[in-house]
Amino acid sequence: MSFLPASLLEKSAHRATRCRAFLRLLPAVLLAATAPALTAAREPRDASSPYELPEPAAPRGRIDELVFSQLARLGIAPAHGCTDAVFLRRVFLDVIGTLPTAAEAQEFLEDQRPDKRRILIDRLLQRDEYADYWAMKWSDLLRVKAEFPINLWPNAAQAYHHWIRASLRDNLTFDRFARELLTSSGSNFRVGPVNFYRALQSRDPRAIARGVALTFMGTRAEKWPAAQLDGLAGFFTRVGFKPTGEWKEEIVHFNPAATPPTGLESPVFPDGAQPVPYADRDPREVFADWLIRPENPWFTSAIANRVWSWLLGRGIVHEPDDFRADNPPENPALLEYLAGELIAANYDVKHLFRLVLNSQTYQLSALPRSDDPQAAVHFASYPLRRLEAEVLIDALNQITGTTEKYSSAIPEPFTFIPEDQRSIALPDGSIGSSFLEMFGRPPRDTGLELERTHRFTSAQRLHLLNSTHIQRKIEQGPRLQALLRARMPPDRMITRLFLTILSRPPTAAERKLVAAQFAAQSDDPRAAANDIAWALINSTEFLHRH
Repeated sequence: MSFLPASLLEKSAHRATRCRAFLRLLPAVLLAATAPALTAAREPRDASSPYELPEPAAPRGRIDELVFSQLARLGIAPAHGCTDAVFLRRVFLDVIGTLPTAAEAQEFLEDQRPDKRRILIDRLLQRDEYADYWAMKWSDLLRVKAEFPINLWPNAAQAYHHWIRASLRDNLTFDRFARELLTSSGSNFRVGPVNFYRALQSRDPRAIARGVALTFMGTRAEKWPAAQLDGLAGFFTRVGFKPTGEWKEEIVHFNPAATPPTGLESPVFPDGAQPVPYADRDPREVFADWLIRPENPWFTSAIANRVWSWLLGRGIVHEPDDFRADNPPENPALLEYLAGELIAANYDVKHLFRLVLNSQTYQLSALPRSDDPQAAVHFASYPLRRLEAEVLIDALNQITGTTEKYSSAIPEPFTFIPEDQRSIALPDGSIGSSFLEMFGRPPRDTGLELERTHRFTSAQRLHLLNSTHIQRKIEQGPRLQALLRARMPPDRMITRLFLTILSRPPTAAERKLVAAQFAAQSDDPRAAANDIAWALINSTEFLHRH
């Protein structure tokens, strides 16, 4: 017995009947890839596949040597390299959280330069959307949220987000980024990084220590021995919070007159070392000096592992914020190499991005060549991941030419968001929509990576298939409808539609099938075009990074 309303089932069945042959094809391999067993890994492959190159992948740098040598020791075959079309869409989504336009896709695919992938990576790292997208990612970890239980309030959340985005835009080195978050003082309305302390759910020194360890050391200090946690907490006993005459404004400052709680009078570094006596110096600065030293493996390994996890779907240490002795890295030499490269580049995180993005490991196909369960753990293929909620709605709006309405429970001028605002650029986790909530946008309560979910639910599937929200975007969106009504040869229109939605041209079989779909609905070509767009948008290929 179905739990879905009969009217919605009938509507979905009616449209699916019209598009059944098309849905079977689009895309046959990737639609199968959501099954528990990737049977396609053992089947003969089409030499003209739009997803993978015909020849085996070969290492071309130190990252690949470390990954491929481990795969060889384990007897796991790596996937083939991905095609230019797959790489284009993947790197756009991974670097700027944005789909390429049809024009950008066509330009890249027609480019004959042998180093065009490297050139594209460098260009994307300079785009404004890079700062927008990675400010969103860091805002998840730094708990940029006006409402309960964080309670930054809107103007402080705006100041916090503005500082994070500006730091990424200006490529502030990660050691400076961390130091400013840890040691800044001033108004939470005017000095963005002081909100790091206000965004923690408790001002108790032990709670602050847990937040610091999670964010900058990738470890969950609540699992530490009590003495080790107390030693770290001792550096945060003199963080003061002073109200002002302005509503909800606070000054975060070093309060030398504060009396440390019992048991926290003697700060000790997490590695057991005693700090050199520092008299009246702010203990936060003493800890920051220890933390960002190149020889401190916690700090550098944690951010190197986070970058790898963001780009490859899982950490070398997994979860990326769960470093502990009984959760060792899957490839210790790889993590050591990445950390060393970050130190050599003076903590320029974009350098690490370039290394990973240009590697053959990153550019492997999402179609595995092995059914060994350890293949994913050791990065034998690129992992399928559903698009984040913000990226997905931005992609739908870009394709259709539509906008979204966002709202906040706190009705202040700071929470007013224009309808053309992109979701990845929302400055406050309390500003959202029902779509973002349904599709797994994190609540930003804990700073844990696992707050964000990429799991598909029945409600999400039904929304994409049948909601008036998505239907109106497809059938009334000015940009998509202008494309579908354009006076151009059908073959060219089909190519443009695929480039717009899937960032690649159709295969010969797909082109033939689309033409047949139009012929079958020749009495209503607009409905046929809308059905094709609907089928593409509901395909696994569109809804996932691959």
